Amino acid sequence: MARRLHSPDPLPAHPVRSKPGRKSPPFPFILEALDPLHPEVRPMFSGHAVYIGDKIVCMLRDSPKSPEDNGIWVVFADARDASDDPKALRHQFPSIRPIRILGGKIGHWRILPADATNFESEAMRFCDLLLAQNPRLGRIPESRKPRKPRPVRK
Repeated sequence: MARRLHSPDPLPAHPVRSKPGRKSPPFPFILEALDPLHPEVRPMFSGHAVYIGDKIVCMLRDSPKSPEDNGIWVVFADARDASDDPKALRHQFPSIRPIRILGGKIGHWRILPADATNFESEAMRFCDLLLAQNPRLGRIPESRKPRKPRPVRK
């Protein structure tokens, strides 16, 4: 069955709530595809972070600042997942690359650039991997990890 990438009604069944005056997340077809996982969307830097449960799985970015880094910022569970098998990643995502404005400092983030000719098909492939709960994707940020109790001083 063919998939419609852009539906006439871009609102998912679980609407993304944003504050008045805030820009809506770009690429609504991604949130529509991820709707069965009940994504949570939060503003982050110059984009919108997408969480599935406690895991951040990607950031959707469409900003006039550094437009070459607009697209889907994919979050891998581990930096090794993003770089250990580049041929496998290139096979699934021919346009995937490091995020230029991060300067290689965060190894577990990569981008599917919005200006790639196959952006929508790669974006849907990424959504399919998330829907299949691929363990290589997403990670729990330090801010969402449970805190270890402090030792009691005597």
